Amino acid sequence: MNILEDLKVQYKIGGVVQKLIFWNIGIFVVTMLFQLLYATEVLPFDFYDFVALHSDLSYFIKTPWTIFTYMFVHAGFLHLLFNMLVLHFTGRIFTTFFTERQLLGVFILGGLFAGFVFLLSYTFLGASPLVGASGAIMAVLLATATYSPEMQVRLMLIGNIKLIWLAIAILFLDLVQMPISNTGGHLAHLGGALFGFLYIKSLKGGVDLSKGISKIQDFFENLSTPKKKTPFKTVYKNTTTNRNQTGRSSTTDKDKSVEQKKIDEILDKISQSGYDSLTKEEKDFLFKVGK
Repeated sequence: MNILEDLKVQYKIGGVVQKLIFWNIGIFVVTMLFQLLYATEVLPFDFYDFVALHSDLSYFIKTPWTIFTYMFVHAGFLHLLFNMLVLHFTGRIFTTFFTERQLLGVFILGGLFAGFVFLLSYTFLGASPLVGASGAIMAVLLATATYSPEMQVRLMLIGNIKLIWLAIAILFLDLVQMPISNTGGHLAHLGGALFGFLYIKSLKGGVDLSKGISKIQDFFENLSTPKKKTPFKTVYKNTTTNRNQTGRSSTTDKDKSVEQKKIDEILDKISQSGYDSLTKEEKDFLFKVGK
C-alpha cells in the first residue's frame, strides 16, 4: 500500500514527462495482461488490433483512434525501457527552454505526424503495424536540438557532445536501418523528427502549433475541476421593521416632549414658590428624572 501511495504522490507532483512515463508503463502492463488472456484463449481477440496503427488504409478507416493510441503501446519491455529513458532525457532538456504544456503538445502532435507518415509509407513500401512513442520522442528531441543546437550534453563513455550532433547521429541510424528492417517504423521516426524541426521554425515565426493541444487539455481539466458557484446576494427591504422603528421613534419623541414640558413647569414652580411648594408626586417625578 505504501508503494501505491508513493506512486500516487509522485504522479500528482511530477511534471508532464513523469506523467507520460506513468501512462506508458501503465498501458504497457494492461497490454501485456490482455495479450496473456488472448494467448490463453480467454480473450477472443488480439488487443493489438485495436491499439496498434495498421498501415492498411482500409483497416485504419475502421480504427481511426489508433493514430493516437499506438504511441502509448510498446512491443516489449526493452522497447518500453529505451523509449522511456530517451523521453526522460529529452523531456528534461526541452523543459529548460519551453513549458510543459508545449512539451505535451509537441509529443502528441509529433506522434500524430509520425503516424500519418507511416500511413503514407504503406502506399510505396508496405509495413507492419506500428507501436511505440519513438516518433513522438523524436519530435521533442529535434525541437530542442533545432532551438539550441550548441547545447552541451554529457553521455556515458563518450563525454560532452553538442545536442545537434546527438540528434544527427540518431537520425543517421534510422536512415541506415530503414532499408534493412522496420522500414515503416524508421520512416515514422523521421516524420516525428521533421515535425519537431517544423515546430521550432513556426514558433520562431510567431505560430505555436501546440496551442490546440493546450486548449483540449484546458477543456478536460475544466470538466474534472468542480466550478465554484458564486451566489447572488439578495437584499431584502424590511419595511415592517422600518415602520415599527419609525413608530417607536415618533412615540419616543412625543414622550420626551411631554416629559420636558412637565419638567419645565416644575422648575418654574420651584423658581416662583420654592421646592417645598411641590407636591409629593412632583417631587418623585423630579427625582426619577434626575437619576
